[in-house]
Amino acid sequence: MKFKIILILTILLSISIVAGSLYTKKLIDELPSISNLENYTPSIVTRIFDRNERLITELFVERRVLVPLKDIPLDLQNAFLATEDNDFYEHWGISTKGILRAFIKNLLKGKVAQGGSTITQQLSKTIFLTAERTITRKIKEVLLTIQLERQYTKEEILQLYINQIYFGAGGYGAESASRIYFGKSVRDLNLAECAMIAALPKAPNYYSPLKNPERATKRRALVLSRMRELGYITEEQEKEANEIPVPTEKHTQEQTSGHYFVEYLRILLEPKYGTNVLHKGGLTIYTTLDIKMQEAAEKALTEALDKFDQEHLSTFEKEGSELKKVQGAIMAIDPKTGAIRVMVGGRDFKETKFNRAVQAKRQAGSSFKPFVYTAAIDTKQMTPATELEDEQMVYVFDGTKWNLVSRNVSYVEKLAEKMKPEELIDPMKIWYPVNYGGRYRGNVLLREALARSLNTCAIETIDKVTPAVVIDYARKMGIKSPLTNTLSLALGSSDVTLQEMVSSFGTLASGGVRTEPYFITKVIDKDGKVLENNLPVEKEVLSPQTSYVMTNLLQGVVKNGSGYAARQLGRPCAGKTGTSNDSVDAWFVGYTPQIVAGVWVGYDDRTSLGTKVTGGSLACPIWTAFMKEALKGYPTVDFTQPTSGIEWALIDPKTGLLALSKTQNSYLETFLEGTVPTMYCTQKNKYDEKSVIEDSDDQEGY
Repeated sequence: MKFKIILILTILLSISIVAGSLYTKKLIDELPSISNLENYTPSIVTRIFDRNERLITELFVERRVLVPLKDIPLDLQNAFLATEDNDFYEHWGISTKGILRAFIKNLLKGKVAQGGSTITQQLSKTIFLTAERTITRKIKEVLLTIQLERQYTKEEILQLYINQIYFGAGGYGAESASRIYFGKSVRDLNLAECAMIAALPKAPNYYSPLKNPERATKRRALVLSRMRELGYITEEQEKEANEIPVPTEKHTQEQTSGHYFVEYLRILLEPKYGTNVLHKGGLTIYTTLDIKMQEAAEKALTEALDKFDQEHLSTFEKEGSELKKVQGAIMAIDPKTGAIRVMVGGRDFKETKFNRAVQAKRQAGSSFKPFVYTAAIDTKQMTPATELEDEQMVYVFDGTKWNLVSRNVSYVEKLAEKMKPEELIDPMKIWYPVNYGGRYRGNVLLREALARSLNTCAIETIDKVTPAVVIDYARKMGIKSPLTNTLSLALGSSDVTLQEMVSSFGTLASGGVRTEPYFITKVIDKDGKVLENNLPVEKEVLSPQTSYVMTNLLQGVVKNGSGYAARQLGRPCAGKTGTSNDSVDAWFVGYTPQIVAGVWVGYDDRTSLGTKVTGGSLACPIWTAFMKEALKGYPTVDFTQPTSGIEWALIDPKTGLLALSKTQNSYLETFLEGTVPTMYCTQKNKYDEKSVIEDSDDQEGY
């Protein structure tokens, strides 16, 4: 009988062993290959810096920065060993003492109170397995742990562990945790800080000093006590560390500015590097953005538009409609390099991610006129002293082109009186551009026409130069959007982006050299390999002489014309206002020798800003407020005159001819070499300087 029982037990034991072996083999087959760890890359943050290496923001799925073990303080390593696995350097991956100790404590408490897992076990679970609590998962964990211990050194395992685990508050790895809780690199932590970091992995949220300082203090004291018991620190060191308060505020700051720029960067880089690499690959991206300028731009735009909304609240209330928020954008570029320094695409990125600095195409209004006059000056068809006729004009379309038929709008009325109703000219074939406010000054010089933004003079100029030539110059200077080959182009009837306008004005600011706008200087991967290194792309498209003459003219817009608000900047600057038809868009694009910037304001649905709102009254003051802050610390310098090819002459402001010794209000004018007038004025000059000041609020209109 006994023999039969023994035989049965033997058979059952054999079956169990075979079954266990088969089950174990099945689990081993299901395990991920440890060799994958050689290519394993944990999710690492991508860090984005401004031009001065100031951190703008981080892109991440898990906020983690990898550091080698040599940069991790010994106190922190010992704190982890004392807290998590004091036999780490003695066991073979599984601590029998730890398992026995945990079993006894769990038995005494009547529940699972302690795990007994080693650092290697925790690492294998974190990297390869899920957090489920099953026997199968635990067996897999043990099998993976043994393999890890066989293939990697203790130092490699410890380094992986410290860089992998979660510390709460969005921080993965000790480096991120150190920055979050203490605002410094892990290599700079003191003993108390090391103990606090090591105290977190057991229950990051529960022991978080940001949520419960008292609980965190007790947990840190336990870590320090264990370190002292194991001989890592002395009683005196333990006492000193316990007296230091735990951190109660998060040190990593959330991004507060530059959201439109970062989103623009993301849209352009994701197709190049992929979403995973951009958000998990640990890239270091150095950009051209100047975060101080960016903050100044956002502040200037927000304050001005908030004020505008408040002032126009009554208009919406009278109409019985809900207040509509006006929008705006600012772009600033270094004219010498094309580096984007500022990009504000709207008032609030959380409300709308549409980037009005680069995506919105709007009518440029009179801010387009510099292209017209640049073409006229560069082709030597006109000079700053060319006399233009500021009078009413009527154009009639003959089927192939527009022809100037009269300088008097009443001509159309008289023409209509002589015709029968069925013979009346098609209104779509008649065009008579008007000046803002319906005012006309008769004969004026080109300088005054640009300063006062006189529409009729711009039309006269483009008619002489031809729209095709103006388009060619706009293209050379940086405009890429489609442009209409019509006379109305002179008044900014074509849609363009703010970036195009700023870049094009930058061509004048840089002495005729067009620089392609760029926003990244360098991209480095997690291993220090440079993935891209961008340098300015330059092309000379205008002569320095033409650029200087145009800059001088645009300085006149600020000194005596529609850009008068920019005089408050208190340093040499040049620029042009712009207001599209019905005051739908308000612009000001201007520059100093150091920076070129543009401001656009309008409603997204193209609602009018108001009958008296212009680029000079709305956009120009915003530009000035921004530039005041942006240029702090920059020296006040004037625009540099070319060493040759420029001539100066004393000009009669009434006729544009050379001034006589007794000519009133004569002024020095700049000319391309060989284009200075050869005749002297002979009539008495009746030009009244006072009128320049009184009429300087004249604005432009399409």
